[in-house]
Amino acid sequence: MAKFEVKLPKMGESVAEATITAWLKSVGDTVELDEAIVEIATDKVDSEIPSEVEGTLTEVLFEVDDVVKVGDTIAVIETEQSETEDSNGDEHIESTATEENVEILEENINEIAAKTSIEKNSPSGKFFSPLVRNIAETEGISMEELEAINGTGKNNRVTKDDILNYLTNRDSSQVEQQKTLTPSPESKQEKATHKKPQIPVSVNGEDEVIEMTRMGKLIAHHMVDSVQTSAHVQSFIEVDVTNIVNWRNKVKDSFYKREGEKITFTPIFMHAVAKAIKQYPLINISVDGDKIIKRKAINLGMAAALADGNLIVPVIKNADELNVVGMTKAVNDLATKARDNKLKPDEIQGGTYTVTNVGSFGSVFGTPIINQPQVAILALGAVRKVPAVIETPEGDFIGIRHKMFISHSYDHRVVNGALGGMFIKTVKEILESWDVNKQI
Repeated sequence: MAKFEVKLPKMGESVAEATITAWLKSVGDTVELDEAIVEIATDKVDSEIPSEVEGTLTEVLFEVDDVVKVGDTIAVIETEQSETEDSNGDEHIESTATEENVEILEENINEIAAKTSIEKNSPSGKFFSPLVRNIAETEGISMEELEAINGTGKNNRVTKDDILNYLTNRDSSQVEQQKTLTPSPESKQEKATHKKPQIPVSVNGEDEVIEMTRMGKLIAHHMVDSVQTSAHVQSFIEVDVTNIVNWRNKVKDSFYKREGEKITFTPIFMHAVAKAIKQYPLINISVDGDKIIKRKAINLGMAAALADGNLIVPVIKNADELNVVGMTKAVNDLATKARDNKLKPDEIQGGTYTVTNVGSFGSVFGTPIINQPQVAILALGAVRKVPAVIETPEGDFIGIRHKMFISHSYDHRVVNGALGGMFIKTVKEILESWDVNKQI
């Protein structure tokens, strides 16, 4: 027998502690591999911690509502594994719990302040998690409203879904009221003193009013903040990818048979971007006030569209260390997890440069907004067959080539036009020099 220590996992650079909201297993219960044993909440996410081993829960070190620091041992599971002794002779197996089942979109986009003026316990003693309190503060929900929400969590606790459903219903009611009620001149004047002037939007009888989702609001704010933070400049360049198209057509069947993976253009492009960043490391930076942070790791984010229309940016860590096969497996794995909403928090954090494929929607090129706190983002346009002038020793002639545009948006505060232009020129050269006989 051996003892396995379950520790509170790291859930992002800005998260140092979490609140225990519910134990899903009791002392003496059998625990399966990957079975959730406890629910926790931070100021940003609600999450479950799964077990990394099979065994019996023998010890619970914290009670519900206790605040626990990242890295603290919260429970002990007795396993059938062989005993392991540490330097003091005590039997134990240390663990860092995996970070699964977290609401990834809010962790990636939402930078809500860690403190809130709303108390965690209402006057009647009802407990509210840090995430619920932050949503309430952001949306202007009073303690009286919170207490009135019917909770579906353990012991009738208000969950994130409960408060978001409440917001949806409340906002729908407000929209209906705005359509049927005409505010008095006095109320209009009062509102004008508290809100910024807005261009009035008329609503006709046949128009449909659709309330933005909470995630839609967060993305909108994130985009506006990025434009207000960075001085966006774009450079464009056309790339002849005929060699890559021909090479992929030649190897895709054998690659799938050998690796069990489909090879698309995306990992090839990501591989080229990682090589270019190695040559121009000042693209791989962040700005902190008047200081520049030069990132050592090259972590490529790849923007992926979700079924609901929102975007998420999973990150390929240390992308410059991967060959084409490794990059293909990484891209396919993250894309599948993104579609199935199974990305872990660590898989959407730490990006240093982002690539977005606007060509997947048929766009020839785009001008993407920088993903803060990065300073640049690359957009891949659609690959098209076009007539082109082909230079040969015997003279020039017109032929059919596969070409695409790539667009580079960069922060002109720290990336000048020369660096921004040379970077995508290097990406172009890497792609156009692709060896059609390359072995994989």
